[in-house]
Amino acid sequence: MVQQITSGIKISVDTNFEGTFYKNHKVHFAFGYRISIENQSKYPVQLTSRFWEIKDALNNTEIVEGEGVIGKKPVLKPGESHTYNSGCLLNSPFGSMKGHYNMINFTSAQKFQVMIPSFKLLASFALN
Repeated sequence: MVQQITSGIKISVDTNFEGTFYKNHKVHFAFGYRISIENQSKYPVQLTSRFWEIKDALNNTEIVEGEGVIGKKPVLKPGESHTYNSGCLLNSPFGSMKGHYNMINFTSAQKFQVMIPSFKLLASFALN
């Protein structure tokens, strides 16, 4: 598990390899990840959008931006957390992801970024 705290918001990430499949005559490696967002600050906050940088071992980089996470814009009161599962496809059996969430503090109306720590995506069979 990888964890990081930014501005009182703790991000925890777990990953797993889901398997391989063929699409358009090419092998793809599927990875899942579970992210927990915990509000350790004194203020209610809302996640408004996300930014991801996804890299594979072949030097390919994909940028993903969008509103919320899996169709939601969770509001977290102090002490609350939101956990979700998602995934990505790579062209190689290992890679990495990192990024940030854009959030707003409801008390001050201040917008801020919460860093998502870099985490590795590894297919265990490729480690030998």
